[in-house]
Amino acid sequence: MLSMQNHHSSVLHHSSVVRTKSTANGGAGPFRQPPTVPSAASLGLSVLNTTAATLQSGSAVESPSSSDGSQTPGVNDDISVESMNCWPQDARFDPSKNVFRMRRESDQTSPSSATSATFGADFTFNPADSMDHDSPDTIPPKIEELDDDGEILMSVKPGDDHPADEASTAVSVSAPRKRGRPRKHPLPIPGGQVKIAKGRSKTGCITCRRRKKKCDETKPACLNCQKNAVVCEGYPPKEIWRSGKQKLEDAVRRGSMSLLPRGLPILIDGIETEIDRRFLDHFVYDFSRVLTLINDDSNPFKEILLPMATQHRGLMHSLMCLSGSHLSARDPEPRYKERKHYHFDRAITDLRESINSAPQAEDAEEPQLLVEDPIIASTLALCLNTICEGETGGEYRSHMDAARYLLTSQKPKNEKFRQFIIEFFQYHDVSNSLTSLDRRPLQLTGDLRLPDFVPHAQAGTFLGIFDGLFNYISEVTRLRDRIRRRYNDGFEPAVDYQTLSEAVSIDSALRVWEPSYEAETPNWYASQLYRQSTWVYLYRTIRPSRPSQKITQVVDDALKYLDMLPQDAGAFSIMLMPLFLLGCSAFLPRQRERIKKGFNALVEYSSLRNIEPALRVVEQVWTVMDTKMEDSWDWEKIIENMKMDFLIT
Repeated sequence: MLSMQNHHSSVLHHSSVVRTKSTANGGAGPFRQPPTVPSAASLGLSVLNTTAATLQSGSAVESPSSSDGSQTPGVNDDISVESMNCWPQDARFDPSKNVFRMRRESDQTSPSSATSATFGADFTFNPADSMDHDSPDTIPPKIEELDDDGEILMSVKPGDDHPADEASTAVSVSAPRKRGRPRKHPLPIPGGQVKIAKGRSKTGCITCRRRKKKCDETKPACLNCQKNAVVCEGYPPKEIWRSGKQKLEDAVRRGSMSLLPRGLPILIDGIETEIDRRFLDHFVYDFSRVLTLINDDSNPFKEILLPMATQHRGLMHSLMCLSGSHLSARDPEPRYKERKHYHFDRAITDLRESINSAPQAEDAEEPQLLVEDPIIASTLALCLNTICEGETGGEYRSHMDAARYLLTSQKPKNEKFRQFIIEFFQYHDVSNSLTSLDRRPLQLTGDLRLPDFVPHAQAGTFLGIFDGLFNYISEVTRLRDRIRRRYNDGFEPAVDYQTLSEAVSIDSALRVWEPSYEAETPNWYASQLYRQSTWVYLYRTIRPSRPSQKITQVVDDALKYLDMLPQDAGAFSIMLMPLFLLGCSAFLPRQRERIKKGFNALVEYSSLRNIEPALRVVEQVWTVMDTKMEDSWDWEKIIENMKMDFLIT
């Protein structure tokens, strides 16, 4: 009975409905006198079972029918005010009378809160009136069984005999208490959709997973990355699950593979790919012949530089860059250009590291670098690369200055290489002075002086070097500088007696000069062409810039020597400089047409890209001839005004 007092308010809080039996004869009281009175404990258990079943089903228990067929009103039924007045206002529990009082608190959230307000806070219940099991008119409370997986909403403590006052008896159960292990898969909520929690996907692209964005997993690149203008890095490789034993076996296998021999190393540094081998073949069989007038195996680029490059990585990169630049001019393959730039970067890096790590001579008054011969060769090879690329912004200057410093500060060790490199440098150094105002030839003296004897016809790789013709060209350049200086300073005449005397001396030397090659051979024709162009250079320096019979005759004779050269002659590799001088002296239209054909023949033979800018300068000189003839002699100034700086070699 005390247990019932502790829990009766909780039972009523969950909308439990206590059914009462209507009097058959319409009596005044709501309860009839039962013949027998059940115990309070049994009555409390029945009420709790009924309440639990009501809460479990979620609906009120129907009111039972009376003996006369009428329905007894329940808690959720509509009750009038007159019927509510018949309930006792103050009926507390009396153990002697087996009557207990139930107190119901108003619950605003309960569906029966309105009913509680209608009935009032208190009402009495006499178990003796309603629980007459012996009477046929007595209807016992309906008891519904709980499911096995259901939750026990409340428990009854029979041993709790502490008296409860009005404040303590009002105990509300706000949430059901759960017991046992929770379900792995909870039961679905009636009347609603169950939201299935989805785990985080691990199959998205690398970019979306790093950015913590949802990936649409489109292959090969997801659309989410394209929409956000980011680069999709693709998808990680699928990993196949392996057991611990399999992982151990793989680790053992990898350890055993580490003991296997590694791949074969590169035979020659710088020759690493199929494109590099293509560059090497092009250098040996094609490109080397357009650099000198020697086409056979005695070509110094094949006989001297290539064997040296096999022992020096930087020089090999320089030669491969040179070959790649020339090959890309004929075949604009993107792979060739990419590999050419790679060799150029490696050549520059190796050259810088070699110079920085080079030791210095201690016995000299000023410290001097002691570099190897391949480093000197690398600087000149990079200078030739500017010719192959057709660069006109003075890119060759740094390489030429480096070669000049190295040649003047130390002597090359290899005698064969020394002879070739000095001849090579002087040829480009003198030619450079013909197209610039500030680049003047270096006078090589001492150990770097060229031999005094005239070598065999096949000893020289460039025309006019060993036989002294380029010395006359250098002297004419100095005369031009003197005349230009006097002209700018306002001296009259610009050609003084000393300058005229030196010019006559050079003219006499050119008349008796003979080439070292056999007559009627391609190299002999080329030598005669060089002599004609040197005399033209002298005439254009001393004499006024106007047409004359003398200059016309010399230009025509030179063009005849050009016509006598075979199309595959090695001398075509060094014809740009004399053709440039003849072009700057061609006053007649018929001579200009023949010179244009000569430039086109050079392009077909060598494919060097410095030929085209040289022709543009010549055409500009022709324009000055036709407009302001006196200024056409100073083509160095014309080139400077065109903002061009290149080699005509």
